[in-house]
Amino acid sequence: MEIKRNRATAIPVLVIFLFNVYLFYRAFHYDKVYTTVLSLSVAPLYYLTYLLISYNGPGSKLYGWKNLVNHLPAVKKPGRHVRFKEKFLWTSIILIIYFALSNIYIYGLDRSQIIDVFASFRSIFAGQAGSIMDLGIGPIVTASIIMQLFVGAKIINIDLTKSEDKALYQGAQKLLVILMIFVEAIPQVFGYLPPDPAFISAMNGFLPGYGLMLARMFIIFQLFMGSYLVFLMDEVVSKWGIGSGISLFIAAGVSQALITGTLNWVPTNTNQPLSLTNPPVGTIPKTFYLLSQSNAQELFSVSLERILFAQPNPVIALIGTIFVFYLVVWVQSVKVELPLAHERARGARGRYPIQLMYASNIPVILASAVLANLAMWSLLFWTNPTLQKVPILGHNWYLGAYPSQSLAQQLNIQPTTPIGGLAWYLSNPNGIANWLFPLLDPQAYTLELFNHPPWAMGVHVLAYVAFMVGASVLFAKFWIETTGMNSEGVAKQIQSSGMQIPGFRRDPRVLKKVLDKYIPAITIFSGAAVGALAAMADLIGTVGNASGTGVLLTVGIIIQFYQAMGKEQLSEMYPFMRDLFGGM
Repeated sequence: MEIKRNRATAIPVLVIFLFNVYLFYRAFHYDKVYTTVLSLSVAPLYYLTYLLISYNGPGSKLYGWKNLVNHLPAVKKPGRHVRFKEKFLWTSIILIIYFALSNIYIYGLDRSQIIDVFASFRSIFAGQAGSIMDLGIGPIVTASIIMQLFVGAKIINIDLTKSEDKALYQGAQKLLVILMIFVEAIPQVFGYLPPDPAFISAMNGFLPGYGLMLARMFIIFQLFMGSYLVFLMDEVVSKWGIGSGISLFIAAGVSQALITGTLNWVPTNTNQPLSLTNPPVGTIPKTFYLLSQSNAQELFSVSLERILFAQPNPVIALIGTIFVFYLVVWVQSVKVELPLAHERARGARGRYPIQLMYASNIPVILASAVLANLAMWSLLFWTNPTLQKVPILGHNWYLGAYPSQSLAQQLNIQPTTPIGGLAWYLSNPNGIANWLFPLLDPQAYTLELFNHPPWAMGVHVLAYVAFMVGASVLFAKFWIETTGMNSEGVAKQIQSSGMQIPGFRRDPRVLKKVLDKYIPAITIFSGAAVGALAAMADLIGTVGNASGTGVLLTVGIIIQFYQAMGKEQLSEMYPFMRDLFGGM
């Protein structure tokens, strides 16, 4: 397909690209090989920019990418109805592949020097540090955030009610996922996923003097392949399986963390034998061990506090996990049901449920992804030798401060844990021992305060809760609009299925007016509710370092998976219901 372009825009793009090459060679003093590699690395960005700004046809500028996105690898949508057993089989196969890939470590990586920049968000990002799944769903979620913000803010002029525009939107998001993989992979390889010295020496045999560069490129290539496999597996589940692949991976990772956090009998410090100061990691083995090995004095002086509150996996975290589980189950069951009748099948009636959690758990995933990217980039600007020199952002305490290796050992935290700045104020509290006890007894819990006054901890908690609620409301509105779950989209869906609301004229405009009484308000409320639930769950704490947000997401995902299975079985029994469920 020929696309109308303004070819003259290639000139300024080319000039800027050549100036960039000049900076690599002259300003940064890179040799010819490094300059060539870096120039080839950034060249696709300039090409994409040219395709975008040179488009001179009708509609959105995104149509400049149309020919390119049409040739991206993708999973073909089935041209037939996929039966329930086949969908369940595909879902199971993808889940097994996910667990297998999570245990394949990156070849050539120095595993002893790995720093997990996503440690606090690992359960949400559905990845494993150091494996080819290290980035998890991070690039997919980040690309989704960018596209939703651009469309919601009208920066990208696109009509998602049109099938052609919607297909273009999805294709552009795929392209953005590829870019985000490199954006998140490259900074990590330069400092946090270092190559093994032996592997660097081996690479020097291919190109003497450039072994480190080749080793890093090979690690980046593995990260790209792993992340793009995640993207394709998500498409397989969405088109050939049940539910969402992203949600499935999150639930699988969090479930694994919860089981190990509850039942793991391995000592906290694996290099030392079991003792009262080195009990089992899991909540239940830890509790039984300390109760059986402590005398009366030790039990009331040390062991009881260690059982109830001390990390890792105290009893209060297990209680909090169970409480969050039942609370989310109850909230998910609250809904408003609109009566429906079928125009062709006399007597066939049904109900269209508008759940209290109408926006699902997607808004809190996107909000958590924003925090994860803030944590990653603030860490990079604080510790990376190159990014430290960036004006304003480089090594700026206000963006985020992190401890040195010695200070981290003294505070008994990871070097990736923020101790100041915006990153600290928006970091998720890990249970009541992390924030409530320091507020009640600052002198006894001075290490948890990181030299902040007690009121700063209160501001930290309020800032985190406010961000989760506000961001979830924002993303809930964007998500409903971009997925066709708004009043207009639902009205068209009901209309196309042959259903109608009894007592109202069968007209999409009439249906939209009825739905406008419910959907806009419940969208905002559901976004605020899911954000508040996630924040509350993080404040209570959970076992397995799964995070309260992870538990919230997992419970919601399991419920939605169960509901999706019910819809699949119903559509098999009553084929005319497939139109109502989106053509399954």
